[in-house]
Amino acid sequence: MKKLNNVDANNVMSPRLPQLKSYSKILDILYFVDDTNLSITLDIIETVVKSTHIFKNIVLVSHSQVIKVSPKSDMMMV
Repeated sequence: MKKLNNVDANNVMSPRLPQLKSYSKILDILYFVDDTNLSITLDIIETVVKSTHIFKNIVLVSHSQVIKVSPKSDMMMV
């Protein structure tokens, strides 16, 4: 190991954990609310995701997008 003579202990930053940005895709969600013609909104999806204990400390950095799997399908992905 190298000996460091010129290091100022007052200017050394405290250790921090790195921040991770990742991409998540949620598949096979019904596009319509049960027995209605109303589509599920992003507000509903974000509320469910934020209430799940797995995503307790997760911060969304952008808005989610709802995408239909195909034009004739009743499924979507987020």
